Amino acid sequence: MPPKIYAPFERFNFSNKTCFLSGEPLSSDEEKIQVFPQWLMSRYGLEDQPFKLLDETIATYKDLKLPCSAGINNDFMEPLEQEVAAAFNKGYEGIKQLDELKLFQWAGKLLYGIIFNEIQAGIRLMHAQGEEFSMSQSILLKFSQLHLMLQSINLPLIFEDFKPFSLFLFKVNNKPEEFGYRDEINTQTLALRVNDFGLLICLQDNAANYYYHKKIYDQLKDDTLHPIQFEEFSGRVFYSNYLFNRLPEYNILPVNDEIYIEEMPLRGLSSKSLFDEWQNKTYGQVLENFWKNWGFLLLEIIKNPERPMSFLFDEAGNKIPAQSISLSL
Repeated sequence: MPPKIYAPFERFNFSNKTCFLSGEPLSSDEEKIQVFPQWLMSRYGLEDQPFKLLDETIATYKDLKLPCSAGINNDFMEPLEQEVAAAFNKGYEGIKQLDELKLFQWAGKLLYGIIFNEIQAGIRLMHAQGEEFSMSQSILLKFSQLHLMLQSINLPLIFEDFKPFSLFLFKVNNKPEEFGYRDEINTQTLALRVNDFGLLICLQDNAANYYYHKKIYDQLKDDTLHPIQFEEFSGRVFYSNYLFNRLPEYNILPVNDEIYIEEMPLRGLSSKSLFDEWQNKTYGQVLENFWKNWGFLLLEIIKNPERPMSFLFDEAGNKIPAQSISLSL
């Protein structure tokens, strides 16, 4: 018999009395894990740093927790954290050698942890106003499918001949103490720039963004980037994932003691492109946000509307070497 999949979105169960991953009842409210792992918070002094939630309330990084059974934590979550932490400590080369599925699981748990805390905050707010909490069906489906895939951590769940994610990894000249993190929970996109690398992942696009950017990524992936170059590439991917107009669907196939996840064709019956049309003005607004550390304004970025400012490629389309960029890191 294949193991049973836990589906918290069916009954909207976001109680602290139930394990977020397995759905099993918890014996204590103290059975929790950190969303941002302790090793990462300790390394960058994040514990008491502010973390803004969507309802405008301010939490700290250490406030963000997930209810998790001791068994799930000991058997699955902690070994995953230890493996990822060891890779992080080795920097770019360590991350490069880590199984991509492990990175997907780790990043997915982090983003899902934020989603879980956002939902709890939303439920509290709506109940205080005497209303029921609700979300759109498309967002509900995205979040529930992410949770399904996270169960590859603790269940024999197999992705059959596909990757549910796009992953980009670069070597980056970061400041040793810098912690660069950003996410977009609606598109399930996450970027992390720390140590000597930059990691970028779209958690549920069936590798569509990877192929969308493959030509540029292949040109850059073996280079060491200036931080502004990584932020530029991140801006491209965050924007393209916003333009991604499909909602991936899957077949779930229990076979003996395993559960196979099979992707449905993204194109489906539609002849429409997988991505909406790229608009340079909107992309320029994204870049302005990603380049805040360097103070570039939208008017500068799209001075030429046909060719927005770039630190990756010159006007002739040639790569710009990181060492030629004189901006402070």
